[in-house]
Amino acid sequence: MRDWETFELALTEVKNSLEDDRISRIAIDETDNVIGWIGGIEQYDGHVYELHSLVVHPTWHKKGIGRLLVEDLEKQVMSRGAKALYLGTDDEMGLTSLAGIDVYPNVLEKLQAIKNLKNHPFGFYQKMGFEIVGMIPDANGFGKPDLFMAKRGIVA
Repeated sequence: MRDWETFELALTEVKNSLEDDRISRIAIDETDNVIGWIGGIEQYDGHVYELHSLVVHPTWHKKGIGRLLVEDLEKQVMSRGAKALYLGTDDEMGLTSLAGIDVYPNVLEKLQAIKNLKNHPFGFYQKMGFEIVGMIPDANGFGKPDLFMAKRGIVA
């Protein structure tokens, strides 16, 4: 999940999601209100897409909207010939066992032993079939890593 500091920054993100190398999908309720949005960005000459971003209105959390949006994005990405989907998910709020600690040395050992302490989104993505494939320690300041996750699609 990602929060933007201002409405203008959020609007810019949505406008950028409409560019040719991107995918932008929404979920709507029965009265046509947008209740969720997911975006994908073409990377590596279209072999891989980045899931960027996923947002679901808080009223609709835990009701399967995020799952449906991710599944739809996967279909869209694979129909374009991509082989995988990846994402970055920050821990700036101390939600994992990697938060607030010095992960050096033995970064991979600590990553392998990661624990989801307070409902970090990586747990949701694991349920969706994504695997943690790496991290950038201190990406957002000391003890605030960015976790990278990926999921292979259909391989031809």
